[in-house]
Amino acid sequence: MDVLEADLHAARDLNALVVAAQRGDESAFQTVYRTLQPVLLRYLRVLVNDDAEDVASEAWLQIARDLGRFRGDWDKFRGWAVTIARHRAMDHLRSARRRPSVAAPAEHFAELTSDHDTAAEALDSVATGDAVALIAQLPRDQAEAVLLRAVLGLDAQAAGRVLGKRSGAVRTATYRGLKRLAELLGPDVTENEPPTLKEVT
Repeated sequence: MDVLEADLHAARDLNALVVAAQRGDESAFQTVYRTLQPVLLRYLRVLVNDDAEDVASEAWLQIARDLGRFRGDWDKFRGWAVTIARHRAMDHLRSARRRPSVAAPAEHFAELTSDHDTAAEALDSVATGDAVALIAQLPRDQAEAVLLRAVLGLDAQAAGRVLGKRSGAVRTATYRGLKRLAELLGPDVTENEPPTLKEVT
């Protein structure tokens, strides 16, 4: 099986999972969640920083509630889910501006336990965290465009629907964001062409 056939097979599997999840198959919904959640969190971290998990949880509650009304394949599902997550992020940012935050000392959390291997998770996320932190340095329109195109894999038209922009504006923001990332990465990268997303198509 060549790469194209493998991609088509994976796409058919994901399309089938979305349909099964809509019919109430919990296992299919869990697989859809596990597939999309990591990249959704990367996107939300650029928008809401440390509150990404909370915002993602709110988004998934709405996704689960409205899934029966959704129509489309895996690609449309990703765009739909990201749009919901972005709306929850914007609501969160508006709410955060209206209320003061109260910081709690770290000592208050010292006794809390977790089933997770925090050290291993931290090591696994270093590279991803560094990339997200680098993208977060971009102007917001560029950061969102790069995340939606390069991390979530949406095409320019789907990313435009999420952002409420034309696909050409998304391509431009993506190109500028990738060019700026190349500059941030240093002279070894900028001596060559800036990184492209298939020529930002």
